Amino acid sequence: MQPRITDISSPSNPVLKALKALSDKRGRREAGQFLAEGLRVCTEALSAGQVPETLLFTPEAERHPLTQALIEATWDLRGTILRTTPDLMQRLTGKDNAQGVAAAYPIPDIGLDRLDRSKAKLWLVAENLKDPGNFGTMLRTCDATGAGGVILLDQSCDPFSVEAVRASMGALFSRQVAKATGPAFFAWLRQGPAHLVGAALTDQAVDYRAAAYHAPCFLLMGNEQAGLPADYTAQCDAVVKLPMLGAADSLNVAVCAGVLLYHALDQLGDATDS
Repeated sequence: MQPRITDISSPSNPVLKALKALSDKRGRREAGQFLAEGLRVCTEALSAGQVPETLLFTPEAERHPLTQALIEATWDLRGTILRTTPDLMQRLTGKDNAQGVAAAYPIPDIGLDRLDRSKAKLWLVAENLKDPGNFGTMLRTCDATGAGGVILLDQSCDPFSVEAVRASMGALFSRQVAKATGPAFFAWLRQGPAHLVGAALTDQAVDYRAAAYHAPCFLLMGNEQAGLPADYTAQCDAVVKLPMLGAADSLNVAVCAGVLLYHALDQLGDATDS
């Protein structure tokens, strides 16, 4: 049976409006879905076993074999398949150079209890991380280094915002994401093996190259502006810092996380146990 494709040519279409609402946190919460853009990202999702609940594409993108694979997978699970104009795709994504594919996916459970620390030797933890672009970049670096994923603490950004999903470049589907309060995270951490390494510019911190990293290693990063709170630093098994040799007194948190991930990877070997 051929997949059923519905053509949309009006911005007032209710399904299109529902997809547009996923750009807003309240809309995502009410629908239990988030929006991903781009053929590459949606293909990465499919490779990770994630199938769209709603798939939208332009006529030009429809001709691509990877789009056809997405259409077939969505149809197999009785998802909604839509074809629209480049103009309406641009309105949906808010990008002048909008890609020809977008899709809605269910928001997964991001509780700590579903996180399996044995799946990887390396994990990132971010306290009060505000910038969704930094989150996406950090998650993408986790994918590159084989780290398990990112645990967001306290009032961190929404990991399923359009900006976060876009910056992750598909890593949101291949890495694990969890969200918790600081106290809940520390209680969970001590329930199993863990080596917590915090990044902070304190007098007690040692050069990151002089520290030992033991698996499973959790690298704890602080807020972009305020850094890591003192009571969180006190929970760490080790505290490290990166040397600042120029006039700047701090590094972007995603850059710092990348340096530490690759250095820890060098010590621990292949970060993924599976």
